[in-house]
Amino acid sequence: QVQLVESGGGLVQAGGSLRLSCAASGIILSPNIMGWFHQPPGLQRGLVAAWRRGGTTDYADSVKGRFTVSRDNAKNTVYLQMNSLKPEDTGVYYCYLSAGVREYWGQGTQVTVSS
Repeated sequence: QVQLVESGGGLVQAGGSLRLSCAASGIILSPNIMGWFHQPPGLQRGLVAAWRRGGTTDYADSVKGRFTVSRDNAKNTVYLQMNSLKPEDTGVYYCYLSAGVREYWGQGTQVTVSS
């Protein structure tokens, strides 16, 4: 049973920083993608940042230059460093893992950015 456990969300003022962590446990073949999705209040979930096997990364245009995704292979953990946070970054952040044909989601962690 694969589990993704997120941590690091919270309340921060605009311009501040947070670091999210997602630790994957269970039997995991080499992940194709590990990343983060953002679901603003009342809106659909969308990709924020992704680490792809081979080491490339993708970012939503809205976070380029502010967010950085990284992965610790030994710990099977993916991180999202969020700097210069804006009120529109508020929402639930979900960790995502794709391995083979399987997809896994974390339970989500709330990030609230006050203006």
